[in-house]
Amino acid sequence: MIRILFALCLLAATFNHVYAIFQHGLLWDYGYGNKIALVSKVYWDVLTILDPLAAVLLFIKPRMGVWLTAAIIVSDVIHNTYYVDQSNQWLAPFYLAQVGFLVVVLCLAPVAAREPSSGRQAPV
Repeated sequence: MIRILFALCLLAATFNHVYAIFQHGLLWDYGYGNKIALVSKVYWDVLTILDPLAAVLLFIKPRMGVWLTAAIIVSDVIHNTYYVDQSNQWLAPFYLAQVGFLVVVLCLAPVAAREPSSGRQAPV
């Protein structure tokens, strides 16, 4: 269930990035104008590939998927915090959602990364 939750969040993020690319093209500045470094634009576009990759890995290589999910959300929040700070957007819904997902991932990643149990109980 945890990996399903992670995957749904990653797929929602994928949708947002794909939508932004279709609306504004590659290397969009997400409304921040010329304050945005090229590497930030590239980072946001790369998430369009990494987010669904992590979602798939959550089911075919669960440990790798969980740790990629954690790496994505940690780097995303660190990255976006810089721009949120510059624009005083601390209460912006997108940012609060990312921070919330970060907390959930950091709390549940160790559980989600465990090998699934076989469903059998040890003999008594």
